[in-house]
Amino acid sequence: MQISANALVKHLSNTASPVVVIMGDEPLAKAECLDSVRQHARKLGAEERTSLLVERQFNWQTVTQFSQHFSLFSTHRILEIHIPSGKPGIDGAKVLTELAQQPTPETTTIITLPTLEREGKNSAWYSALLTHALVVELKDINIAQLPAWIQQRLALQQQTTDEASLIFMAQQVEGNMLAAHQEIQKLALLYPAGNLSPAQIKEAVFNVARFDAFQLGEAMLEGDSERTVRILQGLQEEGEQAVAVMNPLIWLIRPLLRVKQAEALGENVQSAMASARIFGDRQALIKKAAQRLSLRQIEAALQKLSDIDRMAKGVMQGDAWLEISRLCFGLARIKSRTR
Repeated sequence: MQISANALVKHLSNTASPVVVIMGDEPLAKAECLDSVRQHARKLGAEERTSLLVERQFNWQTVTQFSQHFSLFSTHRILEIHIPSGKPGIDGAKVLTELAQQPTPETTTIITLPTLEREGKNSAWYSALLTHALVVELKDINIAQLPAWIQQRLALQQQTTDEASLIFMAQQVEGNMLAAHQEIQKLALLYPAGNLSPAQIKEAVFNVARFDAFQLGEAMLEGDSERTVRILQGLQEEGEQAVAVMNPLIWLIRPLLRVKQAEALGENVQSAMASARIFGDRQALIKKAAQRLSLRQIEAALQKLSDIDRMAKGVMQGDAWLEISRLCFGLARIKSRTR
């Protein structure tokens, strides 16, 4: 069964759903759906959560072994299977099909997938999930729909504002729902319930640190090495955490990669930008970076950010800030080396 993200909470409260599939690339919607399913499972008595990341050489017997053992400490469990590639392979397809048809007892199983291509949606394992499990398909909200979405989120914290301010906020975050969510939360902290004036909205949105990670990403993609170094130093002096800097860099480089891949395949770049939700002034920035950086360099940068994420979380040894500095400065100065 397939439902929208908005219908998830109501569905869980009315219908038993031992296997829930969350499919899509929008990070905020994915995080909120995950939280909703976890909270529902905890109400059922879940005190243990096992999270598995399916990468190359992943042993699907791990899932089978989990299903064969029962918890000693709680009456219910949570099993999360994250498949970022969307391709479980032959062994994974078999396990997912079995999970859908015969869910693990006393377990809420959550499977996360990216937006699947036609081949994935036509596969037998996905058909089994669609038939026997609950599939939540995350829909992207385009920039034209974002003002209404912001209005709904403000209403949840008993705040309102005029249409022009809603459009202003949507333009400032340039279609990024996670950034919009953060701005909405900021408004709840700064102002009481009620109507927010345009001046209050602008003051809150513009009231940021002297340096921010988005400025760093823009300087890096523009090839401005001096400004990149200056912002890096400023962020470190202000005590910014490496993870807080890394995530906005990923939000910039990931759509850049999509555009570069489309370009390599001979596809329409403008359409690729719309698909990657690149709007306004950011289009010129992405175009400039795509002309300056190769596909291989962009792929390597994204992989490096994944490694830095592990460093920042203590999973991998290394100095996260040092590696961020090396990466940003290295990408920024590519222009001078290739002239």
